[in-house]
Amino acid sequence: MKKIIAFSGSNSYHSINQSLIRAAAQLVSGTEVEVLDLRDYPAPVYGIDLEKSSGFPENMVAFHQKMLTADGFIVSSPEHNGSMPAVLKNTLDWLSRQEGKIFQDKPVVFLSTSEGERGGASVMKHILEIMPYRGAVIVGGLSIGNFSQKIQNDQFVDETTKASVLKLVDELVIKITEN
Repeated sequence: MKKIIAFSGSNSYHSINQSLIRAAAQLVSGTEVEVLDLRDYPAPVYGIDLEKSSGFPENMVAFHQKMLTADGFIVSSPEHNGSMPAVLKNTLDWLSRQEGKIFQDKPVVFLSTSEGERGGASVMKHILEIMPYRGAVIVGGLSIGNFSQKIQNDQFVDETTKASVLKLVDELVIKITEN
């Protein structure tokens, strides 16, 4: 069976982007979904000197191994000061130093959410621009504003938002099954 790896770029225990990932994962049918949490993969801040002296942190090797098992990805990123949070950037830095492109030229759906109306639109613009260089074959991206009005207890409560995410997830599954 084909497999999707889903994770958010947050290390917050109360991450609304991780909640969005869990809600989106429930919409996937016809393929396995493994939801990962970056809190389970802590790593020191990347630096070339650290890499040379200590090699790759075990957690980043383990995360990379998980990524290699995927046929596609769903990634949701919070917006910190108009871009991705440091924990996501750090994870991507460690992954980029290991063999192959981060997303291995496989299909990816990118999401973002926030309590504000824009839903992380700035980080979404940034991610959609740079991730193809990291091997992401972008299926689509969606910023979801007003999180608490649309998702509660890892469930979509707004049918329009649910339909939009379901459309992206279905397109991802189609891309995965074509390969």
